Amino acid sequence: MIKKILVSQPKPTSDKSPYYDIAERFGVELVFRPFIKVEGISAREFRTQKVTITDYTAVIFTSRHAIDHFFTLAKELRANISEDMKYFCVTETIALYIQKYVQYRKRKVFYGASGKVDDLLPMMVKHKNERYLVPQSDVHNDAIAQLLDSKKLQHKECVMYRTVSNDFTEEEVKAFDYDMLLFFSPSGIEALSKNFPNFQQGDIAIATFGPTTAKAAEDAGLRLDLKAPSEKYPSMTGALQHFLLMQED
Repeated sequence: MIKKILVSQPKPTSDKSPYYDIAERFGVELVFRPFIKVEGISAREFRTQKVTITDYTAVIFTSRHAIDHFFTLAKELRANISEDMKYFCVTETIALYIQKYVQYRKRKVFYGASGKVDDLLPMMVKHKNERYLVPQSDVHNDAIAQLLDSKKLQHKECVMYRTVSNDFTEEEVKAFDYDMLLFFSPSGIEALSKNFPNFQQGDIAIATFGPTTAKAAEDAGLRLDLKAPSEKYPSMTGALQHFLLMQED
């Protein structure tokens, strides 16, 4: 019987989150506790990449983390960001977050609808003379670089932040009594192994979101009880609700 679920993500900021509906409907306790955290690299580390921020006329942002660490590093490096800098963001939410650092002007902020860089390509092609900088995590692939290459756009990728294990305290380790664990990235699986080297799954159900997370879990020898997304359940909350319904039968 599943009564206590650990969600390895930050607590939702909205009280309208589907997670709260699930907790009420099924009488389960949901604990939000990220297994990983993001931290910026130092200006000294950044300099070793031999990238000069002011050489670029446009930035591609794939997350709010990227925005935070881009502007933090720019300040540390005393890089004067031009008012004409253009910002290309994968979603409107990320685009609006830029207001935290610069005045939001539609003529220089562009965003897509799907959360993928592919959406931005037509807009970037219209600005083909820009020099694009792509701030990334230390954990990334070459997908964005390959997309920009396919349109012959000038670009440079750089690491501005890293994903690290959000270590559990001794008290948290002792109180680890969950019936189900939800993971959203391979880094979360790695953090489980780091914090609980002698982890025995037993009856604990494990859910993963995304094929790379599922593969990391299987490679770690874990039994997967729920894989999301699926054609019928594109979100973790939808998949989790269906899973809990099946448990009631």
